[in-house]
Amino acid sequence: MPTHGEHKSRPTLKSRLSLLVRILLIASAIIFAVVFIQSQWAEVTSALVKLSFPMVLLSFLAVMAGILCGLMSWQVLLEHLGPNVGVLRGAQIFLVGSIGKYVPGSVWAYILQIELGSRYGVARARVFAATLFSVAVAAVGSLLAGGLIVPMLAKNQPVFLWLYALLPIGLIMLHPRVLTRLARLGFKILRKPRPDHGLGYKVVASSLGWALAAYCLYGLHLYILASSIGFSGPGELASAVGAMGIGMIAGLLAFFLPSGLGAREAVIVLVLGPSLGVGTATAFALLSRVMFTIADLAMAGCAALTAVRQNRHSQPLHVLEKPESD
Repeated sequence: MPTHGEHKSRPTLKSRLSLLVRILLIASAIIFAVVFIQSQWAEVTSALVKLSFPMVLLSFLAVMAGILCGLMSWQVLLEHLGPNVGVLRGAQIFLVGSIGKYVPGSVWAYILQIELGSRYGVARARVFAATLFSVAVAAVGSLLAGGLIVPMLAKNQPVFLWLYALLPIGLIMLHPRVLTRLARLGFKILRKPRPDHGLGYKVVASSLGWALAAYCLYGLHLYILASSIGFSGPGELASAVGAMGIGMIAGLLAFFLPSGLGAREAVIVLVLGPSLGVGTATAFALLSRVMFTIADLAMAGCAALTAVRQNRHSQPLHVLEKPESD
């Protein structure tokens, strides 16, 4: 740490450009998210009038809990690829970076996470590896959760069954030896020190467990909304979880859309439509999307505020790994 009388080194052109990219991505993501909320507000209010405030609040809390589980799924992978980062710092990287998905071409979320990680002294290669592996975990988790509605899909919408051709590929990708080799290859290509140790079964299982918990909570969120008008029972809960699972993998594949906009909603309408009616199912799907967007922005804002507070209290940022050279 420099003393009070020492001068800090001047920021380089690369660091200034990196800061500009982060600011532009965050600002663009917030603008796109707010514009989407405004564009769907009429449909959302039509769905809200059918619900009580406690139900909406409980459903919203389920979304936030699911997002935190998603954070932990990523965090356990990140921690295993190098020195301890801590959940608070991890949240600042993951949650703030995640809003980049609202910029068309969801890859911006991954870029923003990498840049934020570098800002906090976490090697870009390490954040990239953790993010790439977490995407594979999320894909497998969503397919497993979606398995709850496979019989319904086979009967009514068999076109979605081709998604399960990805499951064997995803399971191979999640094998600890495969993940470890991919991580070491990536670090080698980027000329960064290889991870301290390989990824084991326990780490992969833990990450997958958190991902499955996230999808269960997302399904619970949808179930709470729909139960207000008679969509209730164990079978309906399983359908809601399955719909969110298939919807999430569909949104992930539709990466060219802001946060997979439209893909998840289409699946929700297909699953809930026969029970609730297409119009009502569409309104709940849009309400769900808006609730996710508000939760993402709120949690990213909280994470950013904690980072600002840490900076004001002079807590060092670059203490995790050796800073990357500019």
